[in-house]
Amino acid sequence: MIGGLAWLARHGRLVLVLGLGLGVLAPPLAEALAPFIFPMIALLLFLAALRVDLRAAFPGRRTLPRYLAITLLMQLALPVVAILLLWALGASATMLGIGLVLVLAAPPLTGSPGLTILAGGDPTPALRQLVLGTALLPLTVLPVFWLLPVFGAPLVVVEAALRLLVVIVLAGGAGVLLRARLPWLRGSEGRGAVDGLTTLAMAAVVVGLMSAVGPALLAATPAFWFTLGMVFALSFGAQGAALLLTRHRVPHDAPALTIIAGNRNLALFLGALPPETAAALLLFIGLYQVPMYLTPLIMAPVIRRLAATS
Repeated sequence: MIGGLAWLARHGRLVLVLGLGLGVLAPPLAEALAPFIFPMIALLLFLAALRVDLRAAFPGRRTLPRYLAITLLMQLALPVVAILLLWALGASATMLGIGLVLVLAAPPLTGSPGLTILAGGDPTPALRQLVLGTALLPLTVLPVFWLLPVFGAPLVVVEAALRLLVVIVLAGGAGVLLRARLPWLRGSEGRGAVDGLTTLAMAAVVVGLMSAVGPALLAATPAFWFTLGMVFALSFGAQGAALLLTRHRVPHDAPALTIIAGNRNLALFLGALPPETAAALLLFIGLYQVPMYLTPLIMAPVIRRLAATS
């Protein structure tokens, strides 16, 4: 059992790619797993706390200003700039425009600590930004909603963010307690087992999230391929920019900040959107998972190479 989990951890990047393919090629399985996406996201938080002591995930007084500035830059400044550019281009009401702003306004992906591990980085900074970004979301999202009111009632998003915060506290707290009581989890064998479970959970999540992509792929239109190209450019463009900006300034945190820059929890906003807008964005959200789950496979060698030259 432990050996099998360690094998999953060693081959985690390929396992995530297989999860993507399975989600596209097996729509019945994807539809069956879709209702369990949120519980699996809570499991990922629990596993992240097992892998990294959650008490170390809260920024100290010296580092808090830097983490706060990163959160405000990613979740407030960037979406506001994007809205102004979309207004200038007359594209603020398009599905691609709305999806772009959603991505930039969202907090880091719940599974970003796991993705950081698979990319070869320290997951602690990713967990710190996840907790801080989710905590500040009710505040950072209000100017975005005021500038682009198509998103619907801001209070709905605030409630969703608070629910996610409760999940973070409960799942993270359970992980902290179990990690404290089982010293084996802090050893190399325990870390390998947790990494294997994280890989398995992330693969299962992506299968469920791809439920809308399989049917769309069979009837692929030029708009389908254009949207896929856009989400790739958005995800990896953000990650590349973040890596170039951080690898010399904060080399230890650079891998985590790279991962969270291009992998956001935009699904959090679905409950706040008008039903017709939410339905129209489902394909965008599904396609956004493709670069997200290819991130460890593509970014790990890039991160290693740039880290070696820093």
